[in-house]
Amino acid sequence: MCKGLAALPHTCLERAKEIKTKLGTLLQKPDSTIDFIIPFPEKPEKPPKAQKPSPEEALQWRDSLEKLLQNPYGLTSFRSFLRSEFSEENAEFWVACEDYKKTKSPVKMAEKAKKIYEEFIQTEAPKEVNIDHFTRAVTMKNLVEPSPTSFDMAQKRIFALMEKDSLPRFVRSEFYHELIK
Repeated sequence: MCKGLAALPHTCLERAKEIKTKLGTLLQKPDSTIDFIIPFPEKPEKPPKAQKPSPEEALQWRDSLEKLLQNPYGLTSFRSFLRSEFSEENAEFWVACEDYKKTKSPVKMAEKAKKIYEEFIQTEAPKEVNIDHFTRAVTMKNLVEPSPTSFDMAQKRIFALMEKDSLPRFVRSEFYHELIK
């Protein structure tokens, strides 16, 4: 055990210097502001401009996540529900992938691919989606040369997760029941 500064063995002094160096490194300012972006809370989502669906239309969502996600009112409702369950990242990822597929410019596609990867795919991402290691590896490989299909496998996995897990809970929710009255 290390006691008194004069009696410190050589290894204790080395260990203390090592800890001081590591702390100093952690406390230094980042090399660039890009490395140190503090996320600000997003503005609250505005209600969709689309009309509230008819009860008949909302009833179709029970059996089709695709119809739900294609309806602006349905998508916003579903995202609000997912937010209440702390799993909104799944719908956000799905929407980001849909937007990405519409991108024509290779430069913009590469920018969007990087952003989606950093926000949803990489380990410890701020909104990391729950995909398996294989899907993550395939997606990373696809991003070497971004194409409209780069995120397809991951997007299909998240769609299946929402379809099997989140959608059934959504259709049992109070808000959904209000829509179909």
